[in-house]
Order: sequence, then structure tokens, then C-alpha cells
Amino acid sequence: MEESQVVKALAALAQPVRLRLFRALVVTGPQGLTPGTMAEGLGVSASALSFHLKELVHAGLIRVERSSRNLIYRAEFGQMDALLGYLTENCCEGATCAVTPGAGCTTC
Repeated sequence: MEESQVVKALAALAQPVRLRLFRALVVTGPQGLTPGTMAEGLGVSASALSFHLKELVHAGLIRVERSSRNLIYRAEFGQMDALLGYLTENCCEGATCAVTPGAGCTTC
């Protein structure tokens, strides 16, 4: 992942509503969520939601697909993994390291 992509992704996540949106999509998994479900679940107006979703799409962290009459938003897990990989690439003074959720680095 290039530094410019990392900066764009981190900037998109550096806002509370967008961070909550992204986390909700990650938790939901591959089936994704509709804007109506997200707006209701997060207590965000439709116009504000649209703005925040656009920023996350622009950063490459989520994607949108049309399914019949609905828009379905999904997390881009590959992009998320690339971002985490970039951030942890040299976490153990350059040594190979396995980061496990909730436990951090297992070799430091």
C-alpha cells in the first residue's frame, strides 16, 4: 500500500461517524448493509450518511453495489488488511511479527 493511500484511509477514518460506519460494515461482513439500515442503526440523517459513505468509498475502504432497488455497502477487507499491514510492517524492529486481534504483537 502506498503512503498516499494510507493517508487517505486514515483521514477518512479520523471522523467519529465514518469510523462507526466502517466498523459496522466490518462487523456485518460480506452481506453488507443498506443506507437505511445504517442510518437507523447509527442515528445519522440520510444526507449526512451519504456524505460520510462517499468519503469512505473515495478512500477505498468500502464499496457500493446495486442489488435490485437497493444500494448495498460492504467493507473492503483487502484494503483494510493492507492498511493494517502497512501500520504494523515494522512493529517489531523489522522482525516478522504476527499481530492477533486483541492481543497485539506476539513476538515483541
